[in-house]
Amino acid sequence: MQRSRARRVGALLVGLTLVAAACGDDDDGATEGTEAVSEGTEPAAVTAAGTEGTTAGTEGTTAGTEGTTAGTEGTTAGTEGTTAGTEGTTAGTGGTTAGTTDGTTGGAAAAGEQECGFAPSDTTDGDLAGFAGTTPAGELSEDFFQRLCEVDPDLIDLNYAPETYDAVTILALAAEVAGDDGIAMASEINGVTRDGTVCTTFAECKELVAAGDDIDYDGVGGPLQFAGNGEPLIASYGLFKIGDNNRIDPTLTEYTQVEGDAALDVPETPVEGTRTGDGVLTLGTVLPQTGTLAYLGPPEFAGFNLAIQEINEAGGVLDQDVVGIEGDSGDTSTTGDIANPTVDRLLAENVDAIIGAASSSVTRTIIDKVASAGVVLFSPANTATDLSTYADKGLYFRTAPPDIYQGDVLGQFVVNDGNQTVAIMNLNDEYGNSLAAQVKATVEESGGEVVSEIVYDPAATSFDSEVGEIAAADPDAIVVIGFNESYRILRSMVEAGIGPRDKMVYGVDGNIGNALGVDFDTAD
Repeated sequence: MQRSRARRVGALLVGLTLVAAACGDDDDGATEGTEAVSEGTEPAAVTAAGTEGTTAGTEGTTAGTEGTTAGTEGTTAGTEGTTAGTEGTTAGTGGTTAGTTDGTTGGAAAAGEQECGFAPSDTTDGDLAGFAGTTPAGELSEDFFQRLCEVDPDLIDLNYAPETYDAVTILALAAEVAGDDGIAMASEINGVTRDGTVCTTFAECKELVAAGDDIDYDGVGGPLQFAGNGEPLIASYGLFKIGDNNRIDPTLTEYTQVEGDAALDVPETPVEGTRTGDGVLTLGTVLPQTGTLAYLGPPEFAGFNLAIQEINEAGGVLDQDVVGIEGDSGDTSTTGDIANPTVDRLLAENVDAIIGAASSSVTRTIIDKVASAGVVLFSPANTATDLSTYADKGLYFRTAPPDIYQGDVLGQFVVNDGNQTVAIMNLNDEYGNSLAAQVKATVEESGGEVVSEIVYDPAATSFDSEVGEIAAADPDAIVVIGFNESYRILRSMVEAGIGPRDKMVYGVDGNIGNALGVDFDTAD
């Protein structure tokens, strides 16, 4: 097991050195953790929430429908789940920045008003105040935020919009480099994210490719640098905090960037397959428009449609417009199997790549079928640790970092806030279990104690029993790892006297966002 070091800086409590354990099958799973270093803070332009495991339908129209080019107004679904890590650990952060400026997403608009990136609220003394959560997120420019809002003015969160946008852009650039939208494209995906001339837009990168230069596409949320197994070595995270109005308070948002150590930079996975392209890059989606993660769908579809729109405005790929076809993934616990029929339809329409799934659990149900067809599966939100080493024929990629990063970062936030005893409550799936294991390892290696571990069924009608067990353990802090059902857990916690105003309560990418506050305020 390799070791690594990360730093936590900014407006957080500093001065505590942590040791974090990486998830994986290696029982010797400790990773050297983070040493907090105080460096100044820098205002963020826009908070980009990237949550794992979410979906959602939005009002408005969807873009990139069957047989049409994408990039029209409106969005639909989102993503859930997570993707993979490998043995090894997270390392070296570039530092955190704190605070935001105008245009930051999150928070609340005036009561009864809808403003893109915000959720209306008339709450002034909310029970969720103080709830904080980590999510893959880099600092976004005001310009990118406004472009997203032109696609879907009704967005209330930006979760995984940047990761989806980047996935589409990377695929387009790989096809340009390969000169083919067939199987040859897959062999170029990792290469366009590293070891070349840095470029930050499709148009800029395309010019470099035409000139014969190697490129290094840095995403809208920051650099990526894919390893040979198709996952990023550099991960950016935001710590979002809910204010008195039960919405994200963007002035409290903080960022950190971590980088995997050399052991995670694995060799290239050979691409298997012989599928030929037809000269038109056609992309489908398997992202949730229904199910427990539907609330994060709109930003992902906005990212998908915006990327295709801007690629086509820059001349398209291989001198042809990119075509987008949207499809639902559902989830694996409440909707039945929606993803496989969607994949069957997309493969029948000769897609070259599928953006999705959002849920790691859904990805496991479709990955073999997609890879056997010689088609790329590219998730913007998978983080489950076992997908890093999955036998995917070199055709599975993701822009979301594996949970060995998020679990380490979240565990450090918890301990650095002065908490010595911690309870962890997580949903019972690969995402919840693997992320909980990493948080626990980080807390314990840092000198803290996990005094309660609760694994729950997200479809349960009540969480009072589980919450009662945590209350009896009386921890300093509570970590809730879940999806849309988290608002019901938090309501039970508030009623039991262990809510965010009573304890330090933390969440993750699957539940932190304005949608959580909306559901909490409006649910019966």
